[in-house]
Amino acid sequence: MIEFPLGAATTLAELARDPHPRLAELRAHEPVSWLPELNGWLVTRRDLALDVMRDAETFTVDDPRFSTAQVVGPSMLSLDGAEHTRHREPFAAPFRPREVREGFAEFIEEETDRLVTALEPRGAAELRRVFAGPLAVAVVTRALGLAGIGTDTVLAWYDSIVRAVSELTAGHTADPAGPEAYAQLRAAVEATVGEGAGTSLLAAAADRLTLPEVASNAAVLMFGGIETTEAMITNALLHLLRHPAQLALVRDDFALLDGAIEESLRLEPGAAVVDRYATRDTALGPAAIREGDLVTVSLTGANRDPAAFPEPDRFDVRRENARLQLAFAHGPHYCLAAHLARLETRIALRHLLDRLPALRLDPDHPTAPHGLVFRKPPTLHVRWG
Repeated sequence: MIEFPLGAATTLAELARDPHPRLAELRAHEPVSWLPELNGWLVTRRDLALDVMRDAETFTVDDPRFSTAQVVGPSMLSLDGAEHTRHREPFAAPFRPREVREGFAEFIEEETDRLVTALEPRGAAELRRVFAGPLAVAVVTRALGLAGIGTDTVLAWYDSIVRAVSELTAGHTADPAGPEAYAQLRAAVEATVGEGAGTSLLAAAADRLTLPEVASNAAVLMFGGIETTEAMITNALLHLLRHPAQLALVRDDFALLDGAIEESLRLEPGAAVVDRYATRDTALGPAAIREGDLVTVSLTGANRDPAAFPEPDRFDVRRENARLQLAFAHGPHYCLAAHLARLETRIALRHLLDRLPALRLDPDHPTAPHGLVFRKPPTLHVRWG
């Protein structure tokens, strides 16, 4: 008899393509399930997901198998305890709510205006690559203060690093383009720090961290910031355009835009999973976890837990508790730049909805979110006017 039959029948391809029906089954019957294809546990119930993410002593990221660290080295993302704090703190100040508003709002407004102005006469576009991606890259490049590096270069590095991390997470060998891109990023970080630019976050962090540590954390902030925001913009726009009644509510009252963003994050978090490793034998729900086991938290599964969110598959911009979603994780590894990502997405959606009349999905190019680790539409073709 197989102890976890649903987990045994679950494939990574299914979780990348359309995970929600399977995650609902797992959550109801095997909320902590052993997946042979994952060679680890998958946690799908919200309360148990919170237990894992809050308890860094029992469920750590600090393990040689952690995929991001294999590509960029140790960073705030792959360390716990005092070392995690030491790596994270030098980067924290610019990403607090007040500092985000004062330091980024005007730049995001200007960059969004520039991108939408270029789009307006066209009547159709693929918004992920010509709008969401460039906006996210521009903001991350500004946040890091990378000297003399263009957005196209940063986007190319990001693509390579994220692809390598995804391949490792899926159990494949990483494309060498990932480490090569990281080497180029590291050289750019060293050059920026060498110039000693007073306004550079990287130069400021170098007062407290070694250059390799600054570079590894810059890589985490870069692909985390780009991935989070690009996914938030494209997923939220896709949800709104797929639900005309909800879109009409937002158009009538832009105060509902924040609710739409939180609800989109709940339904389709850009980062679908987070990995932890058990430091000791322990019980988690119905499962007996052994020391060293991989424990993967499905943020996607936790975010549709009906115990927290009635009618969990429904997109409702007025959902009162949508902000309880876990798209930015929880505990010590809560996303450092969550406030910045929300601000970017709010400004981006407001400009798109306000300035592109009759904005709608292009029926000739159907799309849906896809991905095992990072989930968003591969393309988002729209028309307007």
